[in-house]
Amino acid sequence: MQITTFNPFISTSHSDETVMLFEQLGFMRRHKKEGIEIADRDDTVIRMKDASGFYLDVLEPEGDLPCDLVGIRMNVDDFDEAYSVLLKHGFRNIYGEETVHTSSSKAAMMVSPSGFRICIIQHVKE
Repeated sequence: MQITTFNPFISTSHSDETVMLFEQLGFMRRHKKEGIEIADRDDTVIRMKDASGFYLDVLEPEGDLPCDLVGIRMNVDDFDEAYSVLLKHGFRNIYGEETVHTSSSKAAMMVSPSGFRICIIQHVKE
């Protein structure tokens, strides 16, 4: 398994304010993906990048979060292998066995025994 990108994400019910803050810190919006279906809801992801090449994802779940969550986005070339490695280290998929499938990716939000999150993503090439 190879990690192809590795960057932070913020999951928040206040994405507009969060994006605005990071724009003032020099990040620019790269793209916005809406309607990502997972666990009977639709989420939105805003991908940002600064001039130095650092990425940040701002996730806005449908519905309110009691507080913001911060984690790591890890793009990989082999989703199944990454998923297996994390399971062996005690991580669990927060959606049970459900994974997110879009036209361009497969993903899962994994949480460690101590509570930090890693979102693993493999881009699907058509």
